[in-house]
Amino acid sequence: MSILLVDDETRLRQTLARSLSARGYRVDEAASHREAVAAAVAKSYDLMLLDVNLPDATGWDVLRDLNAHGRQVPTIVLSAVPPSASRVREFRPLGVLHKPFPMEALLRLVRSVNGDETRTED
Repeated sequence: MSILLVDDETRLRQTLARSLSARGYRVDEAASHREAVAAAVAKSYDLMLLDVNLPDATGWDVLRDLNAHGRQVPTIVLSAVPPSASRVREFRPLGVLHKPFPMEALLRLVRSVNGDETRTED
């Protein structure tokens, strides 16, 4: 499974990328709206983990711009602030995780997208 991980917090992004990579997922990283859109237009991803607050725009803008490019990527939203119900209805993410979140919660969501909900971690 290929994952685009979009978060401007370097330490968090690198920690999540290492953890997911160690479990066999292919992870590309982006730290901004610009990087995320460029990556997702250039390459297909099975899943995007998307922070809402980015330095140059919002995660919602990333989704809006990808839609404009005809790219739909299943998305799990990561946010320190709960998104409004209207945003969730508009963009229909597969899940929303509120920062800080336990790694196991993220892994459960990723496994469910991958169709491997029963897999356990060592």
